Amino acid sequence: MTEVDAIIVGMGVGGEEVAGRLAEAGLEVLGIDGGLVGGECPYWGCIPSKMMIRAANLIADARRLEGVGGAVQITPDWTPVARRIRTEATDNWDDKVAVDRFTGKGGTFVRGRARLLGPGRVEVNGDEHTARKAIVLATGGAPTIPPIEGLAGTPYWTNREAIETETVPASLVVLGGGAIGVELAQVFARFGSKVSVVEAADRLLPAEEPEASETVHEALGEDDISMVTGRKAVKVAHDGREFTLSLDDGGSVRAEKLLVAVGRHAELGDLGLENVGLDPKGKGITVDGHMRAGERLWAVGDVTGHGQFTHVAMYQAAVAVRSILGQSGPPADYRALPRVTFTDPEVGAVGLTEAQAREAGLNVHVGTTQIPTSARGWIYGDGNEGVVKLIVDADRDLLVGATVAAPSGGETMGALAVAVYSEVPFSSMRHMMYAYPTFYRAIEDAAKHMT
Repeated sequence: MTEVDAIIVGMGVGGEEVAGRLAEAGLEVLGIDGGLVGGECPYWGCIPSKMMIRAANLIADARRLEGVGGAVQITPDWTPVARRIRTEATDNWDDKVAVDRFTGKGGTFVRGRARLLGPGRVEVNGDEHTARKAIVLATGGAPTIPPIEGLAGTPYWTNREAIETETVPASLVVLGGGAIGVELAQVFARFGSKVSVVEAADRLLPAEEPEASETVHEALGEDDISMVTGRKAVKVAHDGREFTLSLDDGGSVRAEKLLVAVGRHAELGDLGLENVGLDPKGKGITVDGHMRAGERLWAVGDVTGHGQFTHVAMYQAAVAVRSILGQSGPPADYRALPRVTFTDPEVGAVGLTEAQAREAGLNVHVGTTQIPTSARGWIYGDGNEGVVKLIVDADRDLLVGATVAAPSGGETMGALAVAVYSEVPFSSMRHMMYAYPTFYRAIEDAAKHMT
């Protein structure tokens, strides 16, 4: 049995951040992970997927050149995309650089699956380890695989296989119209795949504003993507060459590949949570504002249920580090939690949707404007689809939520995230000066059309 100051179970982006910062602070830190240090984001998520999106968007922009600045012949080629993911983003899915980064700060790394034995006690690979100060759970999440008849045992894709592929399938059906599903659908369509998206909800991006869903639906349609909404998949068959996805209305969709992208979940059952008084069957680990989950126990990232985003995990990591080291600082605040769907156009959002604000009983005023009617949108031309939507608590004169679906919508949303977080009076936002001609100037137009 070994004893250290802190044990980090799960070395994804949140766990690696906690482990590294505690080691830099002089603590004796043990990091444990059965997978790759760095987690989903650098190997199968944020980084490689955005490389794919960047390449796909360049193809789309080249096609928009005609009538604006010339003409160009386009031959999509997946080879440089796959090569860049393999060599630049993932080191061929090797985490040596990440492991060395952590051990270079003084930490010790063990590869294996950890299980809690009790407060401050962890077992991995048959060895027991004790933490004097803290155990931090940061085990992330995994793709949710729905219990559809016939799906198990077929060679379906999750985001991992989609990221790792070295060829573009002739056809692809994407089960799930959330952020991951629509992003990857657009990528493969722009590289020549015949793509269909099936979403059980009545619209794509059901967690976002309806106006954003409509924008993305229209954009995907322009990429010749077929979309089926409001229908559930009831059966999957694979004949060795293609998939057949049967729907609850009797219809079906066929494709060479099937990408399952219906969401992600925290896997808690094998962590031994019952040994520290927590529910192993829960959807997440309940934490307080300082990420504490129990005696000498903290949790960060996807397992806390506060949003499956890298920026949430990194934010929570900073809060947890302060708490473990006894440093002062504010508790976690999710009022201005930002999120971006990296389609073309992007959908950037922060805070509450209109529906959430009304459900909370707020006196809601809403302002919207269409991006093509703005000066920058008109100048931009083809590809300028989008909308700005502002959600205001009229009683407090505060912006509580906003969505920007537009070219670089995630960047424009940044100004609105500051306003939500800092509780800038909305009357001040109405009267401030907005640079012309920018996309973010459309915020001023939306503010003028408040109802």
